[in-house]
Amino acid sequence: MAAKQSTKSAGGASVENAAPRASLIATASNRRAAIERKTRETRIKIELELDGSGRAEIATGVPFLDHMLDSFARHGFFDLKVDAQGDVEIDDHHTVEDVGIVLGRAFSQALGDRAGIRRFGNAMVPLDEALCTSVVDLSGRSYLAYNVKIKQERVGNFQTELVHDFLKALSDEARMNLHVIMHSGRNPHHMIETIFKSLAKAMDQATAVEPRTREVLSTKGTLS
Repeated sequence: MAAKQSTKSAGGASVENAAPRASLIATASNRRAAIERKTRETRIKIELELDGSGRAEIATGVPFLDHMLDSFARHGFFDLKVDAQGDVEIDDHHTVEDVGIVLGRAFSQALGDRAGIRRFGNAMVPLDEALCTSVVDLSGRSYLAYNVKIKQERVGNFQTELVHDFLKALSDEARMNLHVIMHSGRNPHHMIETIFKSLAKAMDQATAVEPRTREVLSTKGTLS
């Protein structure tokens, strides 16, 4: 996947998790990351390029998640490849949450020291009757405010409450503040899709290169 531009980022790094049930291998350069995480419940491999064109290759074993991640990549102009295998015969929870974990780590790796990025992003996206706002701060500190109420328990076979679990894992591992506010909605598919689309556009803004500075956008001199 070819990069359109580059800024400071972490050099090719190798990280191993010493926990007996999980292993992690990560590399990042030129605002790209490739991460593999294995546990007894899931095996997740993700490749991410921040300065992409919205190309996606998604296979998680959870069709609705595939659809949302494809939309996320397209509207955020991220090149994203996700290959996940999980114990979906039990339920989708482990796979959905672990994809969020690895995607968050991929963003964190690709951003490196976060110097020269715009840091903040926000977007309001409609889909018919549904309207959602996502606000992002790539602050180096994790926080999720999830102001979403979905009456329906499922979209097809997908449990709607798993959206919260995915976003919590993503915000924790990407070390970012994320506020998601659902203004209106009736159809759960529409509501969840506005979450992923607004998040994509907010992340596109926040991760973008700010041409007026090469420094970390913080009076502290660090985003950590």
